[in-house]
Amino acid sequence: MSSCPHCHNSIDSQAIRCPYCHKSLKAYGHPGIPLYQATQDEFLCDRCLYHEDDSCNYPQRPYAKTCTLYHDKSQPLIIETIPSLAPAHPLKAIQLWCSRHRGLLLIIGLILMSFLIALLR
Repeated sequence: MSSCPHCHNSIDSQAIRCPYCHKSLKAYGHPGIPLYQATQDEFLCDRCLYHEDDSCNYPQRPYAKTCTLYHDKSQPLIIETIPSLAPAHPLKAIQLWCSRHRGLLLIIGLILMSFLIALLR
């Protein structure tokens, strides 16, 4: 359970609108897009990482009261590392390819078995 930033009543974390004050809590009515909201006497841009590094292009900047891009500049920005596509060992690369193309290998194996049976008869 979370609380509404406007009326501070306890609400469901997936709620799109507050059932008490009817303020929008999620951007575009979608539960997966959080809508960050400032209090009445301050703006989000004062504490936003994207405003600080000048990469924000929202038209409400620097006086935004609501934002979907907001990231608190005191919080670390987590960057996911992309795993290397090429394994270090060639045998590992072959195993990875075989596990990805199991169906193709099964069909090729059946075709080879059919040719082998046809040649032996």
